[in-house]
Amino acid sequence: MDITTIIFAVLFVVLLIFSFVTVQQGTVAVITIFGKYRRLLKPGLNVKIPLIESIYRRISIQNRSAELGFQAVTMDQANVNFTAMLLYSVLDHEEETIKNVAFKFVDDRNLMQALIRSIEGSVRAFVATKRQSEVLTLRREIVENVKENLDKTLEDWGYHLIDLQINDITFDEEVMRSMAKVVASNNLKAAAENEGQALLITKTKAAEAEGNAIKIAAEAERLAAQLRGQGIASFREEIAKGMTHAAKLMQESNLDTSLIMFSMWTEAVKNFAEHGRGNVIFLDGSLDNMDQTLKQMMAMGKLKDITQDGSK
Repeated sequence: MDITTIIFAVLFVVLLIFSFVTVQQGTVAVITIFGKYRRLLKPGLNVKIPLIESIYRRISIQNRSAELGFQAVTMDQANVNFTAMLLYSVLDHEEETIKNVAFKFVDDRNLMQALIRSIEGSVRAFVATKRQSEVLTLRREIVENVKENLDKTLEDWGYHLIDLQINDITFDEEVMRSMAKVVASNNLKAAAENEGQALLITKTKAAEAEGNAIKIAAEAERLAAQLRGQGIASFREEIAKGMTHAAKLMQESNLDTSLIMFSMWTEAVKNFAEHGRGNVIFLDGSLDNMDQTLKQMMAMGKLKDITQDGSK
């Protein structure tokens, strides 16, 4: 075998070796011929024309992430510092999409610079329309606004914004101190209002309880007075019944009923003496006065009998 045959055999083996290309899983290889796009190579073992076809770029179709840190200014001129995490990926595996990813930007560094600046600009434009007191509660709205503004642009680049997580929102130290004072004053105001409401409720309940107590006491006094009156009326009724029965028995025995009056007079004098507790009661105990008192009592008894007869 001459030297020429050996050289051609070696060149054939070398060309055969360079004809096979391995593409890793999660990536796509872009093939060009003399700088012009030719085709795509999918993951696995592929064949290309050596010395004519070349791999221009290997593009990852996996999800990618990046940390962002930037500052924005609110409507009321407060500086807001954002720390965020960006998650993005190639839009799909279509040939046109991969061509956009491969040829829109010179390299990944330029892509990331454009992507980050676009997101920062969208966030700043949104925050500039809000006040500092509103920004802390608008995380979701900020993310939705960024995606709405950038989705079409990223699709033209061949990418898709999967998520934008705003991890931290902080203000300048002076603003943070003023916000802390506002929160503290609002808490004191709320505490004072709650204390006032509690005191009002306590006073109201106390007044209601006192009013109910007075009402209950008045009702009890009214009922007690009613019962006392009924008791006195019943007592007098029983006395009248007893005196009527005693007078009837004395008339049947041919005795003078004025003895009943005399007995009541002596009983009254006796009670005055026993239960007077030192009080002085002046009674005329002469026979004439006693006789006059008995006549008056008898006259009142007869007047009552006449009245009862007339009513009958």
